[in-house]
Amino acid sequence: MGARQGLFAVIASVAIQLTLGIIYIWSVFQTGIANAIFDGNNAHAAMVFSIVLALFGIGGLIAGKLTVKFGLRRVIFTGGLILSTGTLIASFVQPEFGWLLWLSYGLLGGLGMGFTYSTTIACAQKWYPHKKGMITGVIVAALGFGGVIFTPLIEWMIEAFGGVGTLHQVGGEMMTLRVLAGVFFVVCTVGSIFTKEPPEGHMADKVAANPKAAGTARNFTSKEMIKTPQFYLLAAAFIFSVIGGLMMIGFARPIAMAHDLGETVATIGVIAIALFNSIGRLFWGAMSDKLGRTTTLIILLVLSGGMSLMVNVAEGILIIVVIALIGFSFGGILSNFPALTSDLFGSKYMGENYGFVLIGFGVGAIIASQVAGHFANISQYYDDIGLLSPAFITAAIFATLAIGIMLVLRVFGKKATQA
Repeated sequence: MGARQGLFAVIASVAIQLTLGIIYIWSVFQTGIANAIFDGNNAHAAMVFSIVLALFGIGGLIAGKLTVKFGLRRVIFTGGLILSTGTLIASFVQPEFGWLLWLSYGLLGGLGMGFTYSTTIACAQKWYPHKKGMITGVIVAALGFGGVIFTPLIEWMIEAFGGVGTLHQVGGEMMTLRVLAGVFFVVCTVGSIFTKEPPEGHMADKVAANPKAAGTARNFTSKEMIKTPQFYLLAAAFIFSVIGGLMMIGFARPIAMAHDLGETVATIGVIAIALFNSIGRLFWGAMSDKLGRTTTLIILLVLSGGMSLMVNVAEGILIIVVIALIGFSFGGILSNFPALTSDLFGSKYMGENYGFVLIGFGVGAIIASQVAGHFANISQYYDDIGLLSPAFITAAIFATLAIGIMLVLRVFGKKATQA
């Protein structure tokens, strides 16, 4: 019975994460929303996406606290309700009230996503504590793979509902958001029914047999965690690690279009980053159980930084390769931070603890959207994609800083498990 419940919990978590993956293909909405709602301002449109990701961590933090009192099912259901409500409200926003997109899809969507994202990861890790890297990779890979599944479907819906928005003219994006609101509600509601935590001491024998993958035996509360220097190193590393990937996720389609690849190939670029994002989460999650989290993250940051420097060097179809590799490294980064958090601070309070760490992700999201949005406006004004280059050079510099933090964390990280 226990094994079956664990399998159902993982399947439900995967289904929920698949639908959450829709959030990560914002670049499909970016151009139409910027033109129709924000008078062509890319930075304002990208702010919607960055607010989602910023509130995402706060949502995870709140969810972690509520799970202790009310249980996983109620928290996941509530998260789905908040997410679907925010998306539904966003679908009615008109150009004169563009700021409502920041509050609806951004604030409510981010909170709802945080409620469901961190709780499903924590649930799966508790069922498979001896394979945290692999199981985290499976769960968050579903989120990345959601982009692969939904990108062509959402593009088709946008076209069917009126086409891409133009300057001051709302297109099919809003009706598409209305449909997605229903999808979020149904999947999260049904998925919440099957999520359940395992009994105390579940898989204790297998954890003992694989201590490297399991991490610390001590469970830190959030109050204890935030008193350690390791927490601040981890959060800072998260800020710097995700900037390159988030820039590319938000602007993959415009970048591909600017390389004169056409709409079809530009769509392939969006699918490529979503697909390799998903593959990277699964592959690097499993690899980290063997290589260790910090070593794996250093490898990924070298790849991410290097590819960020290649964005404006690559020509023609090679830009799709660069986009895919940035997605591959970004996916691995996102599958390793939850596992590293659990390694350092234990799995018992993982939902709440990872909510704190996710705040770093939110800060990185704001930096990424504003830096990339600013240079995208400049490059669009002068019709020169080369003017976007400083944004990705900045991302490479941040990746280098994250590597330095990871080297420090690898040396001193184990001290968090003492006393």
